[in-house]
Amino acid sequence: MNPSNQQSTRQEPAPAPAAAAQPTSGPLTREELQLAARNHSMPLEALRREVTPPGLHYVLTHFDIPDLDVSAWHLRISGAVELALELSMAALRRDPAITVPVTLECAGNGRSLLEPRPLSQPWVLEAVGTAHWTGVPLAYLLGKAGVLPDAVEVVFTGADAGVQGGVPQRYARSLPIREALRPDVVLAYRMNGADLPPQHGYPLRLVVPGWYGMASVKWLESIEVVKTPFTGFQQQVAYRYQSSADDGGSPVSRIRVRSLMAPPGVPDFFTRRRILRAGPVMLEGRAWSGEGAVTAVEVGIDGTWLPAHLDKPVGGFAWRRWSLPWVADPGEHVLACRATDITGATQPLEQDWNYQGMGNNVVQRVSVTVE
Repeated sequence: MNPSNQQSTRQEPAPAPAAAAQPTSGPLTREELQLAARNHSMPLEALRREVTPPGLHYVLTHFDIPDLDVSAWHLRISGAVELALELSMAALRRDPAITVPVTLECAGNGRSLLEPRPLSQPWVLEAVGTAHWTGVPLAYLLGKAGVLPDAVEVVFTGADAGVQGGVPQRYARSLPIREALRPDVVLAYRMNGADLPPQHGYPLRLVVPGWYGMASVKWLESIEVVKTPFTGFQQQVAYRYQSSADDGGSPVSRIRVRSLMAPPGVPDFFTRRRILRAGPVMLEGRAWSGEGAVTAVEVGIDGTWLPAHLDKPVGGFAWRRWSLPWVADPGEHVLACRATDITGATQPLEQDWNYQGMGNNVVQRVSVTVE
């Protein structure tokens, strides 16, 4: 099958994937280095910014970045609907628009910290960013199409094509109907007030607040409402919490609670170890959760945990700034931060290992030298 051809149906189970490389305790592989060069993380110093500029926002691209001509591009909405639609960008821009501030995080953020290390994009901690996304509410377009009563999911397919796990495909994911009809799920054509950059999904992408980034399909070309659960590769094989390769696992969905610290002081070039002067310093960072509001952040200083001050959140599914003044004494110190959300979930001090390296929200630790 040519992966550049649009699939006519999306309910067939994904073929069995080729044997994946096993997790390793060895050095980074050539393949991981290639992925790390193509994809980029947000520098942690950008945590001082309420909104992340597009060039600093994390990027994960599964295949190639499509080069799309917006004048010839159309969005198709079909399947279990009363009226199939085909919309140009000009037509979409005439529809009602909303702007939502959303923190997006890659589900594999923190993967390289696991031991043994699952082989994929070797994120450390910085696969995150917050932007203002502007576009048409998905629920508005589904309302125009008329979702049939027996529909169960909505499948989103992008223009990016390739092979993963031995399976030729276009990148595609689905959402349950109840999630797709949320008023804040947006088909975005602008990021921070400007047209989407190519790497962020130009000319149109899905943004699903609260879910890990794999749900926010980029370079969107088709939306299909279906009556049976979607079984494509990115749904049934990838993005699962698994204990082993043979474990069917459970699907990755909402972002687990997390906080990160903006690095204090200045870095050593090679090790990135932090160096700062003795005396007063303001520790600060951001915290977020896909399950709802962050209610508390604690800052650890050499194992002693102190409550941080929380600013107002940027939005319902956007990060919240925290801060704590610290008088730094000369010597070696370990700083940490951990967040708690409205459900009572708190970041773990030690992360449970999983086969794909998903959802690793273990507490961040920052070693500093105070001079």
